[in-house]
Amino acid sequence: MHPPNAKVPGICPGPVNLWAEAVDRRGFLRLGVGGLFGLMMSRWLDPATALTGASEGRAKACILLWMNGGPSQLETFDPKPGTPNGGPTKAIATRAPGIEISEHLPRLAEVADRLAIVRSMTSREGNHQRAQYLMHTGYAPSGSLQHPSLGAWVSERLGDPKADLPSFVSISGPSVGGAFLGVQHGPFVVQNPAQPPQNIAYAPAVNVGRFQQRQAALDAMEAEFAAQTGDPRVKGRREVYAKAIRLMHSPRLKAFDLSQEPEAAKSAYGDSNFGRGCLMARRLVEAGVRFVEVVLDGWDTHQDNFGRSARLCGQLDPAMAALIRDLAERNLLDSTLVVWMGEFGRTPRINGNEGRDHYPQAWSTVLAGGGVRGGIVYGATDSDGTKVADRPVAVPDLFATIASCLGLNPGHTVMTPVGRPIAITDKGAPIRELLA
Repeated sequence: MHPPNAKVPGICPGPVNLWAEAVDRRGFLRLGVGGLFGLMMSRWLDPATALTGASEGRAKACILLWMNGGPSQLETFDPKPGTPNGGPTKAIATRAPGIEISEHLPRLAEVADRLAIVRSMTSREGNHQRAQYLMHTGYAPSGSLQHPSLGAWVSERLGDPKADLPSFVSISGPSVGGAFLGVQHGPFVVQNPAQPPQNIAYAPAVNVGRFQQRQAALDAMEAEFAAQTGDPRVKGRREVYAKAIRLMHSPRLKAFDLSQEPEAAKSAYGDSNFGRGCLMARRLVEAGVRFVEVVLDGWDTHQDNFGRSARLCGQLDPAMAALIRDLAERNLLDSTLVVWMGEFGRTPRINGNEGRDHYPQAWSTVLAGGGVRGGIVYGATDSDGTKVADRPVAVPDLFATIASCLGLNPGHTVMTPVGRPIAITDKGAPIRELLA
């Protein structure tokens, strides 16, 4: 995709390593892996901020499949064959009676009885960065406040600060962080699911003794900083370092190691980074991670929409279908909510470059798994796909529905550092017809 130059608080237009950002800011890289891990872990650990009281929801974890750039609903879950706007894309029958989806998704058609397809999403945000922010946080961007992402809310409400693994993991792409909830609820970023996460071992030529020496040096720096500033966060930072060291030696790190999977499983998900990311997401949820985002980039199809969408669906289809089947076979689907979405849809009108442009007026998202009714379509677009014809869904309502599936109160409010109360959703209400 080609995002505009405008900056939106909290959104990253492409893959970034948030941990490396933190190291640059604090200058601890020279301390080696100990300093690096302390900073990385500060994005998802602070026992003092862990809250309780979430209601019991069916889903205990969420996997967000993020289609970066904005996928075409007409080439995925709302095809319009035989119409001027439909293009060459055909529709195929699915396992769910009466529901048809794109011909590019034959494996997902076989698990459509587990899908809740929402064909009536609508928003006002047609700019990539603003729409990405909206679809990650549930709020339109504001110059005065950064909002937490959905993953950060799940981390804050459901995460276990005593766990070795992070509560929120992002694989292969952009992420929005914890904002006023704290960096400890931001994502642990895995850039390449085919490789182990970076910086999870001692640096070259650093043995246990040298590591301990560097840790002692860092402790001395923190003690001096605490004495000079009286900053109470120093104690929490030291607790973060302790957790970082636990992570380095934790057997749960194997959740990131796809080499432990049989070849048949790898093959089922497809030979792509997205497929490997979905397989890693299943392993992470199985190991206790609460929120995993897996990114498939390339959906900004202003040119060659039909060829590019077909190729992207060639990665999406086996991976998402295998994920749903795999979770079901392991008795994890009922406790894991799977969400498929991008920042907006594409124009029904085909442009002069055989492409489709940005279109937030009417588009699709998909839910599956914990707390969701399967085999249904909610809402509809009109015959040529230009507008919502039945039961429009605003973004806050989608977020409230997701929150309800996870046992979160959509109206749960946190006071920001400036004294402003902010809820999980922006006045959204759960869509009861989608809930099991």
